[in-house]
Amino acid sequence: MSTYAKFGLLVVIIVGTLVWLAVGGVNETKTYYKTVAEISGLDAQARAKRLRVAGDVQPGSIYRHGKSVEFVLTQENKSLKVVYEGTDPLPDTFRDRAQAVADGKLGPDGLFHASRIQAKCASKYEAKPGEKPGQQPSAPVYQQKS
Repeated sequence: MSTYAKFGLLVVIIVGTLVWLAVGGVNETKTYYKTVAEISGLDAQARAKRLRVAGDVQPGSIYRHGKSVEFVLTQENKSLKVVYEGTDPLPDTFRDRAQAVADGKLGPDGLFHASRIQAKCASKYEAKPGEKPGQQPSAPVYQQKS
């Protein structure tokens, strides 16, 4: 076998390996975006994949116990209980009625096990009724679960 053929074969093997790793990595980290209302209509195969679920944090549903935080996402009269056990701290905007996005997987028990939480508060820069413009919003209140 000539030197050029060996070199060409080596290049093909390296490029093939890189393509295989890239495709495998993309498939492994692929996340499907769903709303709380859409979660109930998923089949078993779709429920097993990584999901990104968006909804509003139900008022009074945030419970912190140990390193995990439980809360309920609601949307269109549907709700989904979420358990966050990630290592990153929750965002400052994570509070009651905030819009939140949870990344994770839906467990067989019906709980959504999130590894990452993103939150935004649409009213963060608007004055609430009865508050003066520019007044700081109240800090989030976490309840300990007994």
